[in-house]
Amino acid sequence: MSLKKSILVIILVLLIDQITKVYIKTHFTLHEELPVFSWFRIVFVENKGMAWGFELPGSYGKLVLTLFRLVAITGIGYWLYDSVRKNSPKILTFCIALIFAGAFGNIIDSILYGVLFDASTNINVASFLPENGGYESLFYGKVVDMIQFTFYDDILPEWIPFWGGSHFSFFDPVFNIADSAISVGVFLLIIFNKKAFPKGNLS
Repeated sequence: MSLKKSILVIILVLLIDQITKVYIKTHFTLHEELPVFSWFRIVFVENKGMAWGFELPGSYGKLVLTLFRLVAITGIGYWLYDSVRKNSPKILTFCIALIFAGAFGNIIDSILYGVLFDASTNINVASFLPENGGYESLFYGKVVDMIQFTFYDDILPEWIPFWGGSHFSFFDPVFNIADSAISVGVFLLIIFNKKAFPKGNLS
């Protein structure tokens, strides 16, 4: 896949990611929910750390995490450039473009959102470019998440050993478009590993 097509993929993912995040941030109160289907709902949460809510401790933990993301995306960007330069398989460059776009989308939140928005609360909806300034300084923004697929949320049948009769929910994490792009990119690389990394042409 050419560099132009890779850039188009990145721009498309970034546009969808940022449009959805800005809309949620400026229209939903924190933790507000909007059921779409029984297994799918929009839930506005903010993530200060990495995936699965992991956070680095200390006052500088967030800064270290953001700087690490910048270093990581620089490496991913070079990987993409090198793959295009070497005319690597299209599936490889497509997946790297997805991963790059997803990582960059969350970096935008981490670097800029604290400056661009005021704080979201359970009562007030955040505003864009508030007069009194944002809720945090540069590099200390929170990542906006809003998608939740809970495929099962009920009491398990009594006949199931050990857990029967207990409440069980499957796939509770709340994520965003950027997370989805990264996950899809990694998943496709695993599924199409032989096509992405043919013998004698490892990029």
